Amino acid sequence: MDYFIIAVVTFSGLYFHWWLYRRIRRWSNRDLALSMAGDSPEMRQFMLRSLAQAQQQKVSQKALEGWLRDAAQQYQHDQV
Repeated sequence: MDYFIIAVVTFSGLYFHWWLYRRIRRWSNRDLALSMAGDSPEMRQFMLRSLAQAQQQKVSQKALEGWLRDAAQQYQHDQV
């Protein structure tokens, strides 16, 4: 019974840390996208859609900032 309790507690702790890591990473990616949008509500929506598109395309975490920066520049170019 002791081993069962240890296994359950260990699994629960590992799952919680994984869940927390994913949640923090999602928040930081969203903050990154919104920081590039400035105060414009239209651009904020565009950047959130771009972030969703990047997640669908499975853009790596390392390449995400550049990918979002390119999307922001494309939006600004289209607005001019």
